[in-house]
Amino acid sequence: MALMPKRTKFRKLQKGHFSGISKGGCFVHFGEFGIQVLERAWVTAQQIEACRVAINRYFQRRGKVWIRIFPDKPVTKKPAEVRMGKGKGAVDHWVAVVKPGRILFEVGNVPKVLAQNALRRAAAKLGIKTRFVERVEQV
Repeated sequence: MALMPKRTKFRKLQKGHFSGISKGGCFVHFGEFGIQVLERAWVTAQQIEACRVAINRYFQRRGKVWIRIFPDKPVTKKPAEVRMGKGKGAVDHWVAVVKPGRILFEVGNVPKVLAQNALRRAAAKLGIKTRFVERVEQV
């Protein structure tokens, strides 16, 4: 089952822009370790699901996983070999817009080495630069 919103205000969106850094979600809040994005990209619902499966399989029913992004942007596509014009294509897939600094996944209740290996496997599914981060206590 792919991640996508139950309903949206508008069926199709424009591309938008990528400038700037992440406005929120830059710190590990729920778990002890996380994976942080270092470049801007669209992360598809399929990539998020592949990461979730990779982490959970590596943990073997240990620990807890939090997904900190949600694909709420529809991407449209016209069918193959269709002439130009005749309007915008149908919704093909859903993406989450991520900017540098955003935390994608958090894990908890596992040792650091296990978390590092699991999140490295997840990062391999993304195709963007990421780094392993630990929770810092706010004073």
